[in-house]
Amino acid sequence: MKEVQINERLPLTRAIPLGVQHLFAMTGSTILVPFLVGLSPATALFCSGIGTIVFLLLTRSKVPAYLGSSFAFIASLTAFIKDQHDLGSAMAGVMSVGIAYLLIFCILRLFGTKWINKLIPPVVAGSVVAIIGLSLTPTAVQMASSNWIIAVFTLAVATLVSVYGKGFSKVIPILIAIVAGYILAGFMGLVDSAKIMASFKTPFVLPFQGFGAIHLNVTAIITFAPLALITLIEDLGHMMILSNITHTDIIEDPGFDKVVLGNGLATGIASLFGGVPLTTYAENIGVLAITKVYSSLNLWIAAIAAIILSTFNPLQALIMSIPSPVMGGVVILLFGMIGAAGLRTLIEAKVDFSKNKNLIIAAVIFALGIGLTNHGIMFATLAGIFLNLVLKDEKEENSLSSTKEAAK
Repeated sequence: MKEVQINERLPLTRAIPLGVQHLFAMTGSTILVPFLVGLSPATALFCSGIGTIVFLLLTRSKVPAYLGSSFAFIASLTAFIKDQHDLGSAMAGVMSVGIAYLLIFCILRLFGTKWINKLIPPVVAGSVVAIIGLSLTPTAVQMASSNWIIAVFTLAVATLVSVYGKGFSKVIPILIAIVAGYILAGFMGLVDSAKIMASFKTPFVLPFQGFGAIHLNVTAIITFAPLALITLIEDLGHMMILSNITHTDIIEDPGFDKVVLGNGLATGIASLFGGVPLTTYAENIGVLAITKVYSSLNLWIAAIAAIILSTFNPLQALIMSIPSPVMGGVVILLFGMIGAAGLRTLIEAKVDFSKNKNLIIAAVIFALGIGLTNHGIMFATLAGIFLNLVLKDEKEENSLSSTKEAAK
């Protein structure tokens, strides 16, 4: 299948379904976070759309990524919103995350980004990319486990259309699979149509209710701001995946600093509307990997559709009525593709695992990234970077040994 590059623009008759496919891919996770912490799912959708548009503008549409709700802040948001009923302090915390990103942007602008490739060689990058996908698979399996018949059917449809689909159907396998899975779930009585019908009584809703509800709270700032390191590392891993998939060097052009700036401003804007911190989404990167259509226009369409969706109650009800096993079957494939992309990075970079240094780095990253349930990706990445800096290459060790022997 021919690849569609980032700067290419497909006709709207093809681009719109592709954009809707991205919308479906990110909606489940984006609305789940506010649902868990006690915020409005409509607000989260609205903020994700606005945030993605800001991100695309700042990266000059050279980074085909979608920004959705970050799972890294669930505990902090729950503490201030559900436990303390203090929305203002929570939003001050969210704002502090955006400010932390802006400070990191200034550092990157001052020192450049070339050091990133030296600090994170292919063995670290590929291993981290792999665990980003693999560490998410338990969530996918949990979603699917409520009804494996529907999940396996949806997964099978997505797989078969991806491999054997003809023409345009081959580039929208996720959308086709979700529709097919939804129909099957409907026949099995798992779709709540009553809520969809009831939503027409109030067709339009205001997607945000707490605009500007920010109350300065030092405790909230201290709680939220350090967690920006987690989403920063996730962003870096996602940019590595995107670079690998799209055959570009996003860290250099438009630059990782632009990615950080875009994410920071998007999160800051979300705090003004009562939203949650945003981060680039692996689900949408998975869609890119499967379809081989990288056009940023599709992400623009997804962002605009999310904003419309956040105001139109029946569309929200329709999306939220998609049974969990349908989405579970889809994300099993999407997250698995992310893991496979990491292995592809290791293979294409010809990482030599006969060297103990590379073997140890990869082993530690995989063990921590998959084994730790809280912030495993962050700790695994930091461990990989540390080991890469302190462990010497075997060639270097042999050279030192030869020098010492000659001196004797």
